[in-house]
This record gives sequence, structure tokens and C-alpha cells, in this order.
Amino acid sequence: MAGRNGRTVRDLRRGNRTAVLQRLYFDGPLSRFELGPATGLSSGSVSNVVADLIADGLVEEAGSVDSDGGRPRTLLRVAPHSGQMIGVDVGETRVRVELFDLALTELARVERPLTPQGYDVDVIAGHIRDGVAEVLTAEQAAPDRLLGVGVGVPGIVEHTPDQGAVVHGQTIGWDAVPLERLLRSASPLPDGVPYLIDNGAKTLGQAEMWFGAGRGARNAVVVLFGSGVGACLVTPEVEHGRAVEWGHLTVRVRGRRCRCGAPGCLEAYAGAESLLARWREEGGRPPENTDEETALTAMLAAAYPPEGTAPDPVALAVLEETAEYLGAGLSDLINLFQPERILIGGWAGLQLGTRFLPAVRRHAATYALRHPGDQVTIDLGRLGPDAVTVGAAILPLADFFAGGGRRPEPAGETPLPTWHTALRERAPH
Repeated sequence: MAGRNGRTVRDLRRGNRTAVLQRLYFDGPLSRFELGPATGLSSGSVSNVVADLIADGLVEEAGSVDSDGGRPRTLLRVAPHSGQMIGVDVGETRVRVELFDLALTELARVERPLTPQGYDVDVIAGHIRDGVAEVLTAEQAAPDRLLGVGVGVPGIVEHTPDQGAVVHGQTIGWDAVPLERLLRSASPLPDGVPYLIDNGAKTLGQAEMWFGAGRGARNAVVVLFGSGVGACLVTPEVEHGRAVEWGHLTVRVRGRRCRCGAPGCLEAYAGAESLLARWREEGGRPPENTDEETALTAMLAAAYPPEGTAPDPVALAVLEETAEYLGAGLSDLINLFQPERILIGGWAGLQLGTRFLPAVRRHAATYALRHPGDQVTIDLGRLGPDAVTVGAAILPLADFFAGGGRRPEPAGETPLPTWHTALRERAPH
């Protein structure tokens, strides 16, 4: 039966379960007494919801604390082993697939390296399907505990009613690729377990905002610096984050040709692929027959050798110029969005690390307007090279929260909120 606002009793119960689960997940362990003011629910509603969640195996006791003059209060938490999620990072150098429990503890991992020509759609889809099957087998995962598979990809992701997630990845040669449909066509997953696909910079940003260096910030930009560059913008209006094609801002008119085909993009100067190409063009000698990560490590070692050894002047000059391009690119984000924090992640950003960061900060301050430039901090992300995978795993986790900890309902029932809604409604501080 629907109320005046159109919500049914089922909707209200689901909303109450969602509120309790989210509070316990982000702020727990908590007692029933603390859950009342934390969720806005009455003590009776809290007791009923908690009893339901314990009966479903989603919530468990986690010790007790003394109360003021009364009996000790039992603490509750979300049971880590009551559900599992898979996160997939379709990166520039590899496809990484990881299985997590609800506490985002890694249970199993599979990686498939990619060649420079490795973005064939069928190859990528095969790597994802095989990786999913492999991590499930390795952990002997129970199908009824799997909440879904989240996938972070390069490019713009469009969600369509007929084909699901469609990827427009101009830099990798993907033109309206119906990736979700391809994955479902030969899926190793049980019926009803969803694939949830979004931009990799966005999944990186969501991971850092929920669990990493972005916690507590209301306005932030999280930068993905790998073969190319991208960013995720988080503001009060878009708390779930919005991917922005930052790498394709024009930084030099009639400049170097970018992977996207346009001249003068930031990515053509600051992405790891172009950085290594520029080193080679200027007479540098990257190691032959190695992947980009190994080559970038060699470039960094050549530019900043041990004390007493002369640096490679070409590598050093290219890296210093790249730091200026990145700083100038960050200044555009500062002037446009005035964030509190900018976080740099991605395998290349983390590999260059603190040696690169002081120069990037200095150049960003030089190019940015003074007031927003004085308000922002620029740091590295905290979640390491797996942050995109963790963020991808958040997609089914958020779907799980939105459904009150229950599976998607059969067709014809009241539809569940989308994972986009769950991400928007909960930004932990």
C-alpha cells in the first residue's frame, strides 16, 4: 500500500535497512542506542531493523561498551563475510580483477597484461570474464553472497535502457562499445548478479573520497595519472563524483598530436605514454621491450640517480617540463572548480610520487588565481595502485546499500534505487 508520498511500506522498510547498514558500515561499530540519533529512526524501528539484519546474517555483534549507570551496550557491525564484490580495472597496462569481502579486504586477484594493441574489445571482455571466473574459483565463493561486478574503464560511459553501459573510449579506439551487453552474453556469474560499469577516474575518485585521502572534503578533484590523464570532480552537487576529460584540455595550440586525434591536449604532454615518447624523441634511451611502468621507472632513475652519479639531462628536462604541464593543468581545475583538495593517483602519479609533487605544487600555484590557489592542497592518493579496482567494487556495494541489503527484486516489483543514487546519498566524512 502506498502512502501520500507514493512510498510503500516495502519502500520504508528498505529505506530503514539502508540507513542502519550505511551507518554501521561507515561509522560502526555502534550500539542500538547510538543508531537512533545517527539514523533518525525511533528506538523501536532500530530494534526491528537490527533484528532483521542479524537474522539475514548481515549484522553481527562486535563487543560491548559501558553505559552511564546501566547495563553494557552491545556494539553492532556489518558482518564482513556476509557479502562479496568484484572490482575490475581496465587499465592501460593490464586488466586487474579483485574479489573483496564487505570490509573491502582483498580475497583473490588476477591480472592480465595488455600489449599496446591490447584494446581489442573481445580481448578485454574475455579478460574480464575469465578473471571473474578465476577469482570466484580461487576463493570458492558462494554465489548467493556475490553482490555484483564493478568495472572501471577509460572513456565516457553512457547508460542506455537497451544495451546497458556503452563505452565511448576515443583514445583506445572504442566507439560506442556495448561492454555490459558483451559481458552478459557469456557471463560466468549467476543470473541476476549485475555488472556495473563506469569511468576509471570516477571509480578512483569515489574510492579516495570514501576510504582514502578525500575523506572529509566536500569539494575535491581526484586525478588519474597513467598512460593518459583523467579526473573526477566531487562537489556537494555531485557527491558521487563526475568524470571530467581533463586530459583533453588544450594546453598548446597546434601542439603535439594526442591519442584522441586532437592537437595540443594535456595528455599529449603529461601522460606517461607521451612522456616516454618525448624522452625517446629528444635522444633518451628507454629500455626496449618493456611495459610502460618499467620504462617510467627507468626514466625516473636516470633523471634522479644516486648521489655522485650524473643525471640523464634529457630525462630530467622532460620530467621537469611534464611537472610544469601538470601544474598548469591543475591550475585550470583550481580556477574552474575551486576545490579544497586535489589528489593525484594512478600508477604513474604514484610512481613519480613525492619527487615530482613539490614541482607540480609550485607550478600549480604559479598558474592559478591567488585566492583559490591559496585554499587548495595537492597531495597523493592513499589507496595505492589498486584504488580504481577498489572504487569499481564500491559500485555493487552501493547497489547493495540502496536495496537495503537485499538482492534486486524480480521484474514487476518496486524497482531498487540505482547505485548512482546510493553514491549520491552517502558521502562519508
